[in-house]
Amino acid sequence: MKHSKLILSVVMLAGGLGGMAQGTLEDYNRAYGLAKKYNYGQVPNARINPQWIEGTDSFWYIADKEDGSKEYTVVDARSLRSRALLDQKALAAALAECGVDDVKAEDLRLERLHVSRGADTLRFNRGGEMWTYVNKKKGKLEKRGAVPPPPEYPHWMVVDEEKDGAPVTSPDGKYTAFVRDNNLWVRTNDGGKERQLTKDGTLANYYSSYIYWSPDSRKIALNKIKSVEKRYVYYVESSPAQGSQPVLHKQEYAKPGDELRFKLPVIVDVESGEGLVPDTKLFASQFDLSGPEWNADSKGITFEYNERGHKNYRILEMSADNGTVRPLVDETHDKYVNWLRIFRHKLSDGKRIIWSSERDNYNHLYMYDRASGKPTHQITRGDWYVRRIIKVDEENGKIYFTANGVNKDEDPYFIRYYVIGFDGTGMKDLTPAPGTHTATFSPDFKYLVDTYSTVSDAPVTVLRDAADGRELMKVAEADLSALIAAGWKAPEVFVAPGRDGKTPMWGVIYRPSNFDESKKYPVVEYIYQGPGDQYVPKSFIAFNRNMSALAELGFVVVMVDGMGTSFRTREFENVCYKNLVDAGLPDHIAWIKAAGEKYPYLDIDRVGIYGASAGGQESTTAVLRHPEFYKAAYSACGCQDNRMDKIWWNEQWLGYPVDESYIEASNVENAHLLTRPLMLVVGELDDNVDPASTMQVVDALIKANKDFELVVLPGVAHTLGESFGDHKRYDFFVRHLMGVNPPAWDKITY
Repeated sequence: MKHSKLILSVVMLAGGLGGMAQGTLEDYNRAYGLAKKYNYGQVPNARINPQWIEGTDSFWYIADKEDGSKEYTVVDARSLRSRALLDQKALAAALAECGVDDVKAEDLRLERLHVSRGADTLRFNRGGEMWTYVNKKKGKLEKRGAVPPPPEYPHWMVVDEEKDGAPVTSPDGKYTAFVRDNNLWVRTNDGGKERQLTKDGTLANYYSSYIYWSPDSRKIALNKIKSVEKRYVYYVESSPAQGSQPVLHKQEYAKPGDELRFKLPVIVDVESGEGLVPDTKLFASQFDLSGPEWNADSKGITFEYNERGHKNYRILEMSADNGTVRPLVDETHDKYVNWLRIFRHKLSDGKRIIWSSERDNYNHLYMYDRASGKPTHQITRGDWYVRRIIKVDEENGKIYFTANGVNKDEDPYFIRYYVIGFDGTGMKDLTPAPGTHTATFSPDFKYLVDTYSTVSDAPVTVLRDAADGRELMKVAEADLSALIAAGWKAPEVFVAPGRDGKTPMWGVIYRPSNFDESKKYPVVEYIYQGPGDQYVPKSFIAFNRNMSALAELGFVVVMVDGMGTSFRTREFENVCYKNLVDAGLPDHIAWIKAAGEKYPYLDIDRVGIYGASAGGQESTTAVLRHPEFYKAAYSACGCQDNRMDKIWWNEQWLGYPVDESYIEASNVENAHLLTRPLMLVVGELDDNVDPASTMQVVDALIKANKDFELVVLPGVAHTLGESFGDHKRYDFFVRHLMGVNPPAWDKITY
C-alpha cells in the first residue's frame, strides 16, 4: 500500500495522472479569462426580467442581443404584439447632450426605470441624477434632481428596541397615543390634554412605542418589554486607508444560549386606564413574540409566539374583555418547527386562517377554523413541497403558489407555478414546460410571463394565460450557439443514491472545456450544505464563478445536495438536527464514488473540497472527519464553532439550551484530528460569522502542532475569498491534488 502511494506521488509530480499537464500557465490564463469569455452577452435573450405596467395588459423587458447590445421591448398581452419601448439612439443622444458620460445607445442602462401606463413617459436614474423622458417621436428629457442617498437600515442582527415609534392617532381622530418615560400616554386632539395611562414602565421593563389602536378607538394594545444586556462582536479594520490608524467596529450579535428579552402583550382601556395583563403560560419561553394585531371586531388581539428552541410556534388570541389567551394555531414538532418558512393568511371574514405546515413530512397548506383553533381541511396534499405563496385571491377562493416535486418525471427540485381552490380542488400547473421556472404575474393575474430552463438547456420565455397555463406567445428564446462556439461545456446533472443506498441525491458535474475522457482528473467538491435551503443550481447559468473557472485548471468540479438540506421531505432535512457535524458528507461521498464508477476518468483518490460560511465549516469538517476520502480543504469564513455564530441560525438546527451537539459539531474542539492540507480564509470585517470562529480554529491547530495555511483579508466582510482568495484556492488545489507547482502570479496574462 505504501509502495502504491509512492508511485502515485511520483506520477502527480510528473505533471498529473494520465500524462496530462494540468494546472499549467495556459490553464490559468484560460480559467481567468473564462468569466469574460462565457458571459451572458454571448447568450442572446438569456436574461428576461419582465416588468408589468400598472393598469395595463402590457409589460416591458430588456434583452441581450446577438451583437452584445441591449434592446428594450414592450409587449401587449391582449394583442400579442411587441415593439421597441423607446428610440434608444434618441435617448442616448439626449443624455449625452445633458453631460452624462459614457452613454451608448446599444448598451443603454436606465436604472430604476418606471414606465407610465401609456408607455409615453419614462422615469429613471442615470449618472447620479433622476430623469423624466417624454417617450414620443420628439422626445423631451428633463432632469429631476440628484438621486437621493439610499436609506440607512440597521444591521440585520440589531434587535429593534421599539423606542422610536411615532405617536399614533385613534381611528376616530379623538386621541393621540404615545410613550413617554417608558409609559403609555394619550392626549386629546381637541385641546391637547394629556393623561398617563400606565405607571409601571421602567428603563429595564418599558412599554413599546409601537402602539395599536382598536378599530373602535376604545383600547390600545402594545407590548411591555423586559430588556436584557446585549452581546457585541468587535472588529478591527486594520487598513481603512493609506496611512490611517486602525478602526474598531462594534456590532450587536446575539449568540446561542444568550438571554433574550421578554415581551408581554397588554391591552389598556383609554377612558379608565385599566390594563389587561395575560397569563404567560402559552408564551413563557420566548425566542420572539410578534404583533399584536387587532381583530376587526375589537374584541381581541392576535400575536405570534416562537418558542425558544423552536419546537412550538403559535398564533395566540387574547380577549380584550378578560385577557384570556387561547391558541388559534398550535404548530409543534419533536425537533423543530421551520418557523422561517411559515406562511399564514388571516382571511377577511375573521373566521379562517390559511397556514403552512410540514406535519405530514411535506410543506402543505391547511385551512384553520379560528373558533375551534383546529384545521378544517388540508388544502394541498401529496408527496411534494409547497415553496412560496404568491397570492391569496379571497374573492375567487384561489391560491397561487410555487411547488417542487409534483411532477415525478423530473428533477424533484424544479419549481413550477400552480393555482388551487380554497377547498383543495382544481389544482392546475400554470407552467407545464419541462425545466425549472421563474414567472411574473400581471397585476390582475390574467397573465404570467414564464421563463424556464435547466443548467444545460437555454432559457425560454413565454406569455401564458394565468387561468390554465396555456401558452399565448413566445416572448424570447436564448441562443447558445456563440457560447458553445467559444468552448462552453454544459454541466451534467448526475443522480446517485446517498448513504442509505436508495435515496437519490441530485448534483452537478462541471468539466473543463478541453476535457479529454482518456485522462485522469482530480475531483474538487464545492459545498454549501447548510440546512434551510437547497443549493445545487437548477436553472441555466453561462458562467458559475464558484465552479467553472476552477474546472479549467484540470479538475472536475462537483456539487450535490445531501441529506440535511431542504425541499425534499421533512425527514430528509431533519438529518441535520443536533447533527450539523454530519454535513451530509456520507451522501456526498457515496454520490462522488458513484460518479467515479460511471466515469473512470474521475480520480476519487484525489478529492478536495471547499466552501464558505456553512460551507466553510463543512469543508473543514470533511478533512477532520473523513480524511480517508477528502485529501485537502479550503475553508472560508466558516462558522467553525456554532457557539460563536448567530443565534437564530444555530438554535434552529442545534436547539436550545446549548448542549453536547454544539461541541460535537465544533471544528475548534476537533482541530487535533487534522491530517490533511487545510487553508483557512477569513475577512477581518466579517459581520455575518464572527471572525473569532476561524481564529479559534487557528489557535486550536497551533496548540495541536498542526500544519495549515491562513489567509486574512483586510477590510473584507463575509466572503469566499474574493479575487485574491480565488487565486489562493486555485494554487492550493493544484499544489495538493495535482502535485504541481502553480505558475508565478505575474506570469498570468489573461
